[in-house]
Amino acid sequence: MSGLTTSGPVVLSGLEVLIEENLPAFRGRQIGLLANQASVDCRYRHALYLLDQALPGQVVSVFSPQHGWAGEKQDNMIESQSGQTPDGRPLYSLYGETRCPTPAMLANLSALLVDLPDVGTRVYTFAQTLSLTMEAASETGTEIVVLDRPNPIGGLEREGNLLDPDCASFVGLHPIPMRHGLTMGELALFISSRLPSPPPLTIIAVRGWKRQMYFSDTNLPWVLPSPNLPTPETALLYPGQVIWEATNLSEGRGTTKPFHLVGAPFIDPLALVSELETLELPGVIFRPTFFEPTFNKWAGKLCGGLELHPIDRTFKPLLTSLSILEKVLKLFPRDFRLKEPPYEYEWKRRPIDLILGRRSVFDDLARGRQAKEITGQFTKELAQFDKTCQNILLYP
Repeated sequence: MSGLTTSGPVVLSGLEVLIEENLPAFRGRQIGLLANQASVDCRYRHALYLLDQALPGQVVSVFSPQHGWAGEKQDNMIESQSGQTPDGRPLYSLYGETRCPTPAMLANLSALLVDLPDVGTRVYTFAQTLSLTMEAASETGTEIVVLDRPNPIGGLEREGNLLDPDCASFVGLHPIPMRHGLTMGELALFISSRLPSPPPLTIIAVRGWKRQMYFSDTNLPWVLPSPNLPTPETALLYPGQVIWEATNLSEGRGTTKPFHLVGAPFIDPLALVSELETLELPGVIFRPTFFEPTFNKWAGKLCGGLELHPIDRTFKPLLTSLSILEKVLKLFPRDFRLKEPPYEYEWKRRPIDLILGRRSVFDDLARGRQAKEITGQFTKELAQFDKTCQNILLYP
């Protein structure tokens, strides 16, 4: 019975609130749906199925983000193609020939419903897809309707610097921190406030979610929003562990524990864990280990490294992973390498800078500064971000 729920959800997603309360506003309108395989209700029924039942014939086209409509594409810069649904409706990929809807895609739509699960991290590309879609909709006058979902890693904790403009890319377009504490609906309001001519915007809010809640508090079902985020705990690790995408260390892709693991053939697990334990980082235990990826970096090679085990909600994912990087640079400087471009459609700038959102962060670590000292400097800008967000927060 492990993992099975025995009672109804504590929280209702925006999709379920729409079906229960908001259908009259959409009757008789031609609508599109931007969604993926995780766009389900508490009984795992997909948004397209529910909308077709409730508004027959009105969903005339569907759109997919990175990883595809079914979440089938494994890695970064593996595109999905536009085509048709099994019943013949246009299926437009927003991670292929284009990452922004064209006017022709939106031309016959009165509204575009967006039901994309975000994971609370700036670099997760679904927020960028939302932003570019809103920009396109501002040209056509198409209403954007965000069916909101809980932030699975909570709405109180924030970590990281705000994105610098010279690091803007498809893994970050707006000045928000790495762990931002917002829902997709709140992100839409933040984006709208920054657009010179925002489109009509409606948020169908979650019912019952409070900012201190993590995904495990909601009693909602978890469907992996992308292939390498199989569990809510993986989502909690992601705001830090994503940095390894920009290095020659494996982030665990090609194993059963992506983003829980980090390592490479040149890593001595015991030496690395011994160094990390001197830092007394909150809410985490490091387990020295070996693993062998079946694909991606170091496929078929034995990697030494560690597995991260968050043990309570004091865990700070970005501080933790930057601290690991600090110790890797100290212990293994001759073997460590940064990844060269391209990365997420950027062909010149360093991937590590695009992910961290500030060029000085890695350079300061490489010069020997401690991760705790670097992240401590973000306090003032995080406080300013908190102030900026007060007018867009939808939940207590």
